[in-house]
Amino acid sequence: MSRDTELLNAIQTYFDALYACDLSLFDQIFHPACSLFDADEGAITVDPIANYRQVIARRESPASRSQDREDEIILIDWLSPAAATVKVRLRIHANIFIDHLCFVKGIDGWRIVVKVWHLESVRASS
Repeated sequence: MSRDTELLNAIQTYFDALYACDLSLFDQIFHPACSLFDADEGAITVDPIANYRQVIARRESPASRSQDREDEIILIDWLSPAAATVKVRLRIHANIFIDHLCFVKGIDGWRIVVKVWHLESVRASS
């Protein structure tokens, strides 16, 4: 399997984990030392992965609501054969997010080591 295919599979695991709120997929794709960053409230917020995992555990999944899948890869920037930054857009309920995911490939495969996210928009209810 090529490095491109392996990374694309890892990105799909990320999308699947968030769509289904599947903690087993979540644990496969996020490195245990990962942190999440955002500045949507005007100040930099940092969350350790354990906090984000609790959010996912409590969240009603888009899959359980039969929400249409809306996730896309916008950009892959290869830093080396074992490191890449990936920009994605995805919908979680009414929220449209842009995420920058820093992936590193180790013995466990591709893992997200940093996530920087931004709430791009909120879709009105239909």
